[in-house]
Amino acid sequence: MNLWMLALRNLLRNRRRSLATLLAMVVGLTAILLFGGYRSNILYGMETGFVQFSGHLQVQRRGYFVDGGDNPTAYGIAGYQRIIDAIASDPELAPLLRVVTPTLQLGGIAGHMESGHTRSVLAQGLVAPEINRLMQWNDYGMVSYAQPLALEGTAPHAAVIGTGVARKLQLCAPLQVPGCENARPAPNPPTPGSSAMDVPQDVAALSILESASDTPRPPTRIEMLVATAKGAPNVASLQAIKAVNLGIKAIDDMYLAMHLPQAQRLLYGTQAPEVTAIVVQLQHTAQLPAARARLQALLAQDFAAQDLEVLDFRTLNPMFGQTDEFMASMFGFIALLIAVIVLFTIANTMGTAVVERTVEIGTLRAMGQRCSGIRRLFLCEALLLGAAGTLLGLLATAVVAWAINHSGWTWTPPGYSYAYLVLVRVWQDLPLLAGSIVGMLAVTLASAWWPARRAARMDIVDALRHA
Repeated sequence: MNLWMLALRNLLRNRRRSLATLLAMVVGLTAILLFGGYRSNILYGMETGFVQFSGHLQVQRRGYFVDGGDNPTAYGIAGYQRIIDAIASDPELAPLLRVVTPTLQLGGIAGHMESGHTRSVLAQGLVAPEINRLMQWNDYGMVSYAQPLALEGTAPHAAVIGTGVARKLQLCAPLQVPGCENARPAPNPPTPGSSAMDVPQDVAALSILESASDTPRPPTRIEMLVATAKGAPNVASLQAIKAVNLGIKAIDDMYLAMHLPQAQRLLYGTQAPEVTAIVVQLQHTAQLPAARARLQALLAQDFAAQDLEVLDFRTLNPMFGQTDEFMASMFGFIALLIAVIVLFTIANTMGTAVVERTVEIGTLRAMGQRCSGIRRLFLCEALLLGAAGTLLGLLATAVVAWAINHSGWTWTPPGYSYAYLVLVRVWQDLPLLAGSIVGMLAVTLASAWWPARRAARMDIVDALRHA
C-alpha cells in the first residue's frame, strides 16, 4: 500500500506532465473504441440485411453456388419437402430454428408488350409468408429497410418486381412508384399483331393471343420467358402488383419474385417440382457453428444421394467477408499507430522522471531499497497512469458515442440506395471493449518497463553524484 501511495505522490508532483500523458491515452483509447464501434455497426448492419434475405444457412446441391447461375435447374433439389421436414423435426436443430423455407431461382426475360420493352431478370419462386418471417429477423436492433413481401395473400400469377425493372418496363406510373422515372420509350411502340425488335417471339405471340381475347389486358401485366428444365421455352403471364426498392441497385435492376408453385410450373411443367435452395434462419448468429455441423451430419446420414452442401451467409455473400477484412485491416493499422504513439509518450514520461529523480533513486538505494523495489515503483506509476487513462477514456468514449448516435448523421454505402444512420456500437461489442482495455494497460506496462529497468540498475554512487 505504501508503494502505491508513493507512486501516486510522484505522479502528482508533476501534474502537467502526468496530464499530458493522460490526454494522449484518453484520446488514443477513445479513437480506438469509436472506430471499432463504427466497424461493428457496419458489420452488424450488413449481417442483418444478408440474414433477412438469404438466411444464416442454405442447403444447396454441390456446385450450385459456383456454377448454378447459368443453369439453375441442373442443380435442383428433389424431394425437398422431406428434407425440410427432417430439419424442422430434428431434436438438436429445432430449438435453434426460426425459419426453414424453400426457394427456386430462375433466370429469364420479362416483357411488357404495351411499351415494347424487355428486361433480363433474376427471378425467385418464394413462399411469401415464410419470407416475410425471414425479413423480420433483427437480432441487433438495426435500422432495417426490409419491406414485407407483397405476394402474401395474392393471386397465383402475382409478381413483385424491383424498381429498376419497373423503370425499364415503363411501369413506374401504373405501379405508382415514388421517385421512379420510366426509361426512354421505344421509338415505335408495337401494335397488336406486330412485335418489337427487342421482344422475343414467344412473348410477342402470347401478347397477340391475349390481345385477341375479349378480356381487357391490365396495364401492369408482364410476360416471363424462361427455358424449362428440358431446354424448351416457356412463357407465363404475370401480374406485377408492386415495385420495391431493395436498396442495392444491381439487385433492384433484375429482381422479380413470384409464388413458388408458379415458378415451378414455369421450369418443370408437369414434372416433379424441385427447388434450388432450402433457406435456414436461426434464432441467433452465435448458434451458426453448431447448427451447421448438425445440419451437415443430418444430410450426410439421410440424404447423401443428392450430394448436398451447407453454405453460411458469409460464403453466400462474399461482400461481407471482403468488407470485414478491409475494416479489420484498417482497424489494426489505426490501433497499431495509436499504440505506438501512446507507448512512446509514456516511455518519454517515465524516462524524464528517471532523469529528474536520479538523486532520489540513489537515496532510496542507499537507504536499503532493492533494485526490484525501484522497478516496482515505476511500474506502479505506469499502472496508475494506465488505469486512470483507461477510465477517463471509457468516459470520453461514452460521451462522444452518445453524441454521435443522437446526431442524426447518415451515409449511403457504395451501391446502395438507402441512407443509414452513423452509429457506434461500443458496449455491445464485448471483445472490442475487453481487448482495448487490456491492450492499453499492456502498452502502458511495456512502455514503462525499460525506464523502470534503467532506474533499478542505476549505481548508487553515480546517482548521488547528481546532488
